[in-house]
Amino acid sequence: MLEYDQRRNLFIGKTEAETLQFATDHWINTALKAIQQRGYFFVALSGGSTPIAIYERLTKVHNFDWSKVFLFWSDERAVPPDHPDSNYHTAMKFFSTLPIPKNQIFRMKAEVEIEKNALDYEEKIRRYTGKQLFDLVMLGTGEDGHTASLFPNTKALNVTDRLVVANHIPQKNCDRMTFTYPCINESANIVLYALGKNKAEIVPKILKAPIVSEYPASKIGTAKTPALWVLDEFSSQNL
Repeated sequence: MLEYDQRRNLFIGKTEAETLQFATDHWINTALKAIQQRGYFFVALSGGSTPIAIYERLTKVHNFDWSKVFLFWSDERAVPPDHPDSNYHTAMKFFSTLPIPKNQIFRMKAEVEIEKNALDYEEKIRRYTGKQLFDLVMLGTGEDGHTASLFPNTKALNVTDRLVVANHIPQKNCDRMTFTYPCINESANIVLYALGKNKAEIVPKILKAPIVSEYPASKIGTAKTPALWVLDEFSSQNL
């Protein structure tokens, strides 16, 4: 890994396979450390092609105590849990094959009463994870610089006293449930996955932007908890 600045570290893989293997190993090693330190591993999952590839690799990891894992999600669309656009649905195609207790899997119920359910989800996070919050928050970034469902020019960007909120996204004409900056930045480990040529333009813009910028992902990571950006040869080519 390379230190980019006080708030961000980089891993740049030579190939997609190498990058995905690093990301999978990092996930498992982070989990093992958390289980050793506090008995459980609390992780917030993400949507996107790279996390899906990581989830697929995790299903092949058998010498691991999956009963110690608690699954949450960092954001969700306002769709039912069996909808193909649901981040929960996508992740559970893989995690449902692993022996994780069902009462340790917490989906975001964003399809109804989104404001109420965001409050309920925040209460669950506080009840289960404690002050440390998550051992790992998985994130990606879009070509507009959004992360989780923190989109440019949306109200959730200014929230400082909540962990989870409903966020209206005018540019997509929809509502989503999302972690806030405090929830992400106060967790123990934060990883942003950005692979492929379609991320080559936005990655340097985010990394070179001021903390508060037009790109929401620029605010991820602190001096206390630097965010790890996992890149490959294509997404890092303009750095």
